[in-house]
Amino acid sequence: MIHKLSGSDRRFLTYPAIHPCDSISPLTLLNSLIDLGGDICSYKPKFFSVNKGNALETFRQIANLLIFLQEIRDTASDLPDLVILSLSELHLTLQKIRYLLEDCTRDGARAWMLVNSDRVANQFRILIRSLATGLDVFPLSTIDLSNEAKDLVELIIRQIRKAAFPPDPEDKEAMKDLMRILNHFEEGIAPDPIEIRRVLDHLGIRKWSSCKMEVEFLDSEIGTEFCNGEKRRELELLSSLMGFMSYCRCIIFDTVDFESQHRNGQYNSSSSEGFKGINVDDLKCPISLEMMSDPVTLSSGHTYDRCSIIKWFRSGNATCPKTGEKLNSTELVPNLVLKGMIQRYCAENGVPVVVSRGKNRDISRTAMAGSSAEEGAVKILTGSLINKLVNGSDEEMNKTAFEIRVLTKTSIFNRSCLVESGTVPHLLNLLLSRESNIQENSIAALLNLSKHSKGKGAIVENKGLDLIVHVLRKGLKIEAQQQAAATLFYLASVEENRALIGENPEAIPGLVELVKNENNCCKRNALVAISGLLVHPGNHWRVLASGAVPLLLNLLRNSEREDLVANSLAILATLAEKIDGTVAILRRGGLRLLVEILNTSTAEATKEHCVSMLLALCVNGGLDVVARLVKNPSLMRSLYSQLSEGTSRASKKAGAIIKILHQFYESNSPSASVTQVLPQERFVHVW
Repeated sequence: MIHKLSGSDRRFLTYPAIHPCDSISPLTLLNSLIDLGGDICSYKPKFFSVNKGNALETFRQIANLLIFLQEIRDTASDLPDLVILSLSELHLTLQKIRYLLEDCTRDGARAWMLVNSDRVANQFRILIRSLATGLDVFPLSTIDLSNEAKDLVELIIRQIRKAAFPPDPEDKEAMKDLMRILNHFEEGIAPDPIEIRRVLDHLGIRKWSSCKMEVEFLDSEIGTEFCNGEKRRELELLSSLMGFMSYCRCIIFDTVDFESQHRNGQYNSSSSEGFKGINVDDLKCPISLEMMSDPVTLSSGHTYDRCSIIKWFRSGNATCPKTGEKLNSTELVPNLVLKGMIQRYCAENGVPVVVSRGKNRDISRTAMAGSSAEEGAVKILTGSLINKLVNGSDEEMNKTAFEIRVLTKTSIFNRSCLVESGTVPHLLNLLLSRESNIQENSIAALLNLSKHSKGKGAIVENKGLDLIVHVLRKGLKIEAQQQAAATLFYLASVEENRALIGENPEAIPGLVELVKNENNCCKRNALVAISGLLVHPGNHWRVLASGAVPLLLNLLRNSEREDLVANSLAILATLAEKIDGTVAILRRGGLRLLVEILNTSTAEATKEHCVSMLLALCVNGGLDVVARLVKNPSLMRSLYSQLSEGTSRASKKAGAIIKILHQFYESNSPSASVTQVLPQERFVHVW
């Protein structure tokens, strides 16, 4: 009857309860109450990291309440309005209790629950006493109940009012230990591992994956708090806990307890089988009709993209856009489940992921540590990791490279610390390892470090380019080759590096060879790396000599992935800017294929690259190219469409092509066509 938001669909320690509708039947309301009470009691066997005593007292009182509710359902036939009103208020309170218990037992949130243990204890007190207040004003005299049931209600009220619901003494001791550890981090002192384990044991965190879940939860909360502009103290505390948990994950736990973590540093995403029953329109915002990047749910239960719904509210609207329902609250609850589904769908179907404009997606917030405790934890941790890279066993080196890979995935500060501490040369040495996991985790870590300006410099200064190209060509696993290609892409953002990479005789041929791989990630990483290298003019002939043109044209004919098509066109458009590139494209039937793609594609980036490439072919290809294009009536429709609907760049170039085609059509003599339409006389047989 009542829509239940899971823990991942709502803000932590919030209770978005919904009042039962006025027209609900008494029997439906009672059944829902009893089901809700049953849901609450189902949490009893679960692990409570904090407030164990308060949770047990709650279960005891809810069990007594269920007996009372069941008797009402079994004996009372026609309930007066006052009783229904009281039952509705009880329903509201039980919803909030269920949310509180859900948060108390949520995996990944245990450290945050510990530092909020006093607040949680207070919530138990408020909600259970609210239950007692509801029972105290319950109109028992208006319904026919047994004396035992009435006595039970009085017993519940007395017991609740007598109960103090204090913070757990063990929680307080664990909290003291935790604060002492955080103080050590602030002072740059490595904490006592025994003290750390005492805190972890209290929280029930006994394996690497549990620590990872804590870090992921804390990172998500930091992003949300940052986006919402919450208090600085909350952000500092969350950041301190994240530093603590990252330290524990790397130092306290020797074994990564999921094999997949060694392979790729992330959990396996579900396959496309999971999307068979999903309507893609459900992944789009009802306001913008575009794929959502940051979906949030309103109190009405409907989901919108954050930026779209915020504009809606700022326009003075206080209703749900889809239903017109007036909203009691404009709170936006992040829908992380849907967000994950959208990201997986985009990744599996080659749909470019829309970059969120919200601050929580901007990792520039990680340029500095969120607190002095987090800063100290990372710096102490960095020294330990380097020691293991130098002196550890193969297993220790593999785990250390993997930990660096995880630490540097989304944190600029972590990247900076690891680069400045001298991690790069040790990771480069591991690229020559004969252990495939060590090599893969090392190149993945270097990929993350190459995103940092100092990291790029450290890799090149330590003669890392040749080692990365070695992995590109001879990596022990295809995943390592894929990561090497991506690393070259980031390194190529520096002009000097583009020339150095191109001068390596194995680099560009290696990237072209990787495009042939069936793995779409390999193709994409290789394509963007080639595109980046082409910014340096000296690499133009190298890409042509590697046989890129026929390979890319073939990919355009056979691929249905928008990202691969767009990336291939971007390379070909750059090559077409010079005469030898134009000749290579035209001689392999590229003109006809290009027009077909422009006429059929719906992707903005694809159309822009098509128009850019067409203009280059017209300018460099001579009269024959223009003559062929003039004979294609569908082309003019596509070009005019780009004038009004395309990007500013596509519109400008489409206008230039239209002008060339019109001049050619209106010319009366071949000689006039050549001199008026094209700057040089070039004739290339096409189609």
